Amino acid sequence: MAIRISLPNQSASCPYLTKDNNGNVVLGWVQAQDSAGNYLLTYAISADGGKSFGTPKTIPTTKGIYPHDENLSKILFRKNGDIVAMFAVSNPSKKNSYAGLVFYTQSFDNGQTWTAPRQLASNAVNSIDERYFDMALLPDGEIAAIWLDSRKETDQEGSSLYFARTQGRQGFGNEKVIDKHLCQCCRTALYVDGQGKLHAAYRAILNDSIRDMMHMVSADNGQSFSRPERISPDNWVIRGCPHTGPTMTSNEQGMHFAWYTMGRGSGVFYSQKPAGQSFLPRQTVSNVASAKHPQMVTYSNGKIAIVWNEQDTSGSKIGLETRDATGKFLQHISLTPDTATFTHPVLVNVAGSNILVAYTKKLKDTNEVWYQTVRLQP
Repeated sequence: MAIRISLPNQSASCPYLTKDNNGNVVLGWVQAQDSAGNYLLTYAISADGGKSFGTPKTIPTTKGIYPHDENLSKILFRKNGDIVAMFAVSNPSKKNSYAGLVFYTQSFDNGQTWTAPRQLASNAVNSIDERYFDMALLPDGEIAAIWLDSRKETDQEGSSLYFARTQGRQGFGNEKVIDKHLCQCCRTALYVDGQGKLHAAYRAILNDSIRDMMHMVSADNGQSFSRPERISPDNWVIRGCPHTGPTMTSNEQGMHFAWYTMGRGSGVFYSQKPAGQSFLPRQTVSNVASAKHPQMVTYSNGKIAIVWNEQDTSGSKIGLETRDATGKFLQHISLTPDTATFTHPVLVNVAGSNILVAYTKKLKDTNEVWYQTVRLQP
């Protein structure tokens, strides 16, 4: 059964799922506070594995947040209970009317109070466009972040990929460029595997006009990264940005990836990189041309769950596919009806074969955030 968590009659979007330092599921979203369109980052915690959520809490220091489902605002919990919330704000300029900036705020008392927001980029004067970020908790207890940044050494189209990490409660610092010439409007992904390695995935611009997915890994908490590798030779030539980034997860078999492309066929595709091997040829998740915005997670016994949204005759529905630990297809179902528009799903493993999926439901005059528990085949 699907449940609406956002306020009635007030627009909401951008769901994000994570877990707190006690293993409880946390659902965050961007919630309008009034009819004037003033938004705040909001979150609620579930103590029963996603069956229900406690009273939602707003983060007052996220005033000015810009709701954008691809440039997704996020909340992350350290092992000691400290919370970091990262969010996007609009920063239009003559050069780029769609430009934005990334800010973050911290809480050291379980969300009762929050620090003044700070810009993610240390060199705030020169950085006029920061977007499409991700965060991950590192094995050493610090938090890593990557984002697309306007600072670059060329006039070519695209953005630079920046990396920074926290220094205790002092916030993010030591930023550096870890790759150049990226597709400037697709989300990035950051992930820590079971061996403590940090993985980054993103859409690059190759040979001037090819926009394919790339992957790099760090074995030393972000101090250095491997040479970028292309996840799949899709060779998608496009003079524009599709606004849909990659997703990844891992199990004992290795790394697993999903993404959208229109190169050599359209839709959402899956590939894996077994430990110590190269990327395997891609497999189709959905060959519907409108299938976009995949997210994935590992659940019971290393199985993989992938969600995405795709257009049909009456709206947009949420699809779900499962694969076994080796990547073999298991199941393909629809999670939402054909009577409305549902988009940008996110998911998290709960317990056993249960996962929790959240998404935005688009109505005529407003948007809502909904969630549902899905019991998968064991």
